[in-house]
Amino acid sequence: MSKAVRDTGYRNTLLTLIDKFAQIGRGSNGVGVTRLAYSASDWRSREQFLALCRAEGMTARIDAAGNVVARRLGRKPDLPAVAVGSHLDTVKEGGRLDGALGALAALEVVRRLNREGVATDRSIEVIAFAGEESTRFSLATIGSRAMAGLLDVETAGALTDEQGMTLTDAVRARGLRFGDFPMARRRQDELAAFVELHIEQGPTLEAVGAAIGLVTAIAAATRYRVVIDGVAGHSGTTGMGMRRDALAAAAQVVLLVERLAGEEGRADTGTVGVLRLWPGSPNTIPSRVELIAEFRAADLTKKRDLSVLWQRRLQGIARDRGVQIQADTLSDDTPVALPDTIRSAAREACEAGGYEYREMISGAAHDCMNMATLCPAGLIFIPSVRGVSHHPDEDSREEHLLAGVDVLYRTVTRLAGA
Repeated sequence: MSKAVRDTGYRNTLLTLIDKFAQIGRGSNGVGVTRLAYSASDWRSREQFLALCRAEGMTARIDAAGNVVARRLGRKPDLPAVAVGSHLDTVKEGGRLDGALGALAALEVVRRLNREGVATDRSIEVIAFAGEESTRFSLATIGSRAMAGLLDVETAGALTDEQGMTLTDAVRARGLRFGDFPMARRRQDELAAFVELHIEQGPTLEAVGAAIGLVTAIAAATRYRVVIDGVAGHSGTTGMGMRRDALAAAAQVVLLVERLAGEEGRADTGTVGVLRLWPGSPNTIPSRVELIAEFRAADLTKKRDLSVLWQRRLQGIARDRGVQIQADTLSDDTPVALPDTIRSAAREACEAGGYEYREMISGAAHDCMNMATLCPAGLIFIPSVRGVSHHPDEDSREEHLLAGVDVLYRTVTRLAGA
């Protein structure tokens, strides 16, 4: 293991910050971390991160979309900068590492540069993106979409959370104007590269015994809001053959998602993660069900073919069940192939540090995929213990946390011209 990883100060600052940020949004029962997009707890983490960046001598601001953007000036400030970062928001009762590791590791890169008195030709930007998780508004990577000019402002502003609050109102509570989000867009000549460190959120690296994953491509999600309208009725007086049960139809839709992605292989994965029903009474046949279904695939042709088949199969269920089914697309992201230019720098970093690595595809979406439309982008993984993520038990071994930051540092300094 490299000297930088063994350094006690390097170790303590990173691990202390991870533990400190895990307390922001900690549940009253002590279970998990909840910092939903643009919530009060999310904003507290953002303000603390902003202060830490400024303490390292960086100019720092929160942009129009709520992203924290901090800059360490290089020797040649007119050159496009090298950006590094991730996100700070979480899912409900999530873990302490998803997203936060990448943002805090980016800060640690600057800490190490400052501590060792290293200058870089290019300026280095540290970015903590807003709204990466889709938990609150069923739309992922909001902040990086805005930065890359990929956010559908007209549609996104009307999205609502479980309490019926729109995204427009949620950001207003944080002192932002949703109509100003396009002002967060960056020009393509501003950034030379973007690098993100993240936990794998899966079991592959741990299974093969590799300390580092270098991502070659990111599978993209297509997410649908499906509304099924049936007819309510008394559960004791409406015969089985006379029912137009929205929930029974929804059960078929859930199994359809599983079948399309599983035995038929039409997508890499398929999931229904949200289901709501009305009126929600034990003696009333459900009249309406709303669910969120998503499919992920790294193959664009496969995704397009699936979309047509999905709609056709849904209408078949509607016809057989005597219900109405409306499936609207919430998001339809394009799979992203990451360039070898950034991965090459990361490979050199792994070899210089003596870390075993594996090249792999990411099944999860990340801010990196939006940034790849602005500049060459790279994604670095470290192993997740037992592949667990989006759960309080989410964890990575200390040696992998430190190795990940060391590889990130070596990669960024190569790209920035240290």
